Amino acid sequence: MNSRTWILMAASLGIIVLFFMLREHWAHALGIAPYLLLLACPLMHLFHGHGGHGGHDHKDGA
Repeated sequence: MNSRTWILMAASLGIIVLFFMLREHWAHALGIAPYLLLLACPLMHLFHGHGGHGGHDHKDGA
C-alpha cells in the first residue's frame, strides 16, 4: 500500500473515533463550547492577516 492509502485509512479511523467520542460525551463537549468561542476571539485577532486594511497610505513624500 502506498502512503496515500495509509493517510486515508488514518483519517477515516480518526473521524470514526471522533464521532464515537463526541456521541458518548456530547454534554461535556457542549459545556466547553462557550469557552472555545471566547478563546477564538483573541486568537482571531492574533492570527488574522493585517494586509486587508484599506486607506492606509504610508508615503514619505508630500
